[in-house]
Amino acid sequence: MTSIPYPTFRSQAPGESVLQAVGKCRIHPQDLYQSEFRAIVQKNIDQANVDVEIEDKETRDSNKKLRKKYMKEGVAMAKKLLIDTLGLDVSIVDVECFVSPEDIIETDGCLAACLLDAGCHAIVTDGTSKQACDIAKLPRERLVSHFAVSNTSSEIKEAIQEAALFSNVISIEFSSATVEALQDTLRQQTNEFDITVQVCPESVAGSDEELASAVGTILGVCKDGHGALTLLNPSPSQVGLCYAACLRTDRSDGLFTTVVCNRSGEALGLVYSSKESIVAALECGRGVYYSRSRKGLWRKGDTSGHYQILHRLDIDCDSDALRFTVTQRGVPAAFCHLNTLTCWGEPRGLRHLEQTLTDRLQSAPEGSYTKRLFDDPELLRDKLVEEAQELSEADSRAHVAEELADVLYFAMTKAVKAGVSIDDAVAELDRRSRKVTR
Repeated sequence: MTSIPYPTFRSQAPGESVLQAVGKCRIHPQDLYQSEFRAIVQKNIDQANVDVEIEDKETRDSNKKLRKKYMKEGVAMAKKLLIDTLGLDVSIVDVECFVSPEDIIETDGCLAACLLDAGCHAIVTDGTSKQACDIAKLPRERLVSHFAVSNTSSEIKEAIQEAALFSNVISIEFSSATVEALQDTLRQQTNEFDITVQVCPESVAGSDEELASAVGTILGVCKDGHGALTLLNPSPSQVGLCYAACLRTDRSDGLFTTVVCNRSGEALGLVYSSKESIVAALECGRGVYYSRSRKGLWRKGDTSGHYQILHRLDIDCDSDALRFTVTQRGVPAAFCHLNTLTCWGEPRGLRHLEQTLTDRLQSAPEGSYTKRLFDDPELLRDKLVEEAQELSEADSRAHVAEELADVLYFAMTKAVKAGVSIDDAVAELDRRSRKVTR
C-alpha cells in the first residue's frame, strides 16, 4: 500500500468537487454546518440521558425502547448530514469526523457511536482529553487522537505516549513546519500506531507544483501504507498534484496505467492518466483520463453520453498503477466503444443476470415467467419466501448452491423491478460494515 495525501474540510465543504475520491477525507461538521450538527449532538444527549438502569422493569423496558428510538433518529440525522448535506459516499470513502471532547463527554460516547453507525470510518478528537478518549469506548482503529503542536520534538513524543493507549493513529497538526520536520515526525510511528500529519498547504510551499514535490518527499519515508498527510482546506489542483506525486512511472510519456472498475471491483477497461487528468477528475467528479491518440484530456462520455460517476481513486502496491472506481452511465451503461459494459465482452454470473433482467423488464415477451414475476408482486413475494425456505433446509453443498441460485434469481428480479443494482447492494453492505452498534 502507498501512503497518500487526503483533504481536511474545516472551513470549506467538499462542494461540487470530489477531493474525497482520493479515498479518505477529514471533516469538521461543527465548523461546516453548525446548526445541523448541533441538532445531532442534542439528539445524542437525549439518548444518553435516558435511564436504562432503573429498578422498575416496566419503566426500564420503556426507557430502553426510548433510548433505541433516539439512537435511530440520531443515526438518520447523521446520515443526512454526511450523505445529503456534505455529499460524501461513506460506503466507499473513509471519512474521519472531528468531534470535540466536550461533545463526546456530554453524550456519554453516544455521539461517537452515532457518527460511526452513520458511516464514518473514524472519530477524531483532541488527544489531550483522556476522559473523552475513554468515554468514547471505541476500538483503537476507530479513534484518532489529534494534537495541535508547535514544531518541537518533545511535544510530539509526549503526545504519542499519552494517546497510544486509545488510538492506533496519532494525528499531529502543524501551523508551520519544514519538510524535514514532517519527515522526522512520520518516522516516529511504530508497529503499534501510525502517524498522520496535518498541514496547511501554504505553510509547506508557495506553488501547487512545489507543494506536490514536497508532499511526495515527505510521504516517501512511509512504508507499506503506514503514515499519512492531510491537507487543510486544499484546492483540487493541490490534492490532485500531491496525489500524483505519490505515483511513479517508467513510461517515457509520464502517463500512469489506469484500470477502471465498477463498485463490485469488476474491470471495465484499461486507460491512461496524467497529472492533469487526475486533477480534472477530482474537480468534476467524473471519469477523466488522458487520450494518447488525441494527446489531451478525455472526459469519458462527453461525445458518447456514456459518462462515469467517480467514486474513488486507488494506487496499487507498487505505486505505478491507478484504479478508478466508477459507476458507468449511459443507455446502455457501456464503457466499451462496442457498446458493452466492459472491454472484455459480455459479463457473466450475477452481472449477466442483472443485465438480462434489465433487458427483460423493458422487452420481455408476453407469457414469459420473468414477465409474470415483474407484473405480479404477490407471485414474486411468494417465490422469494419459498426459495428462501428451501435454501434454509438445503443440506448438501450442491443443494445449497442450487437453492442459492434460485434465491439470487428471484432477489435480482425484485431488485431490478425496484431499480436497485448490484452496486447499490454492495454500497449498502459497505456502509453497514462501518457500524459499531450491533
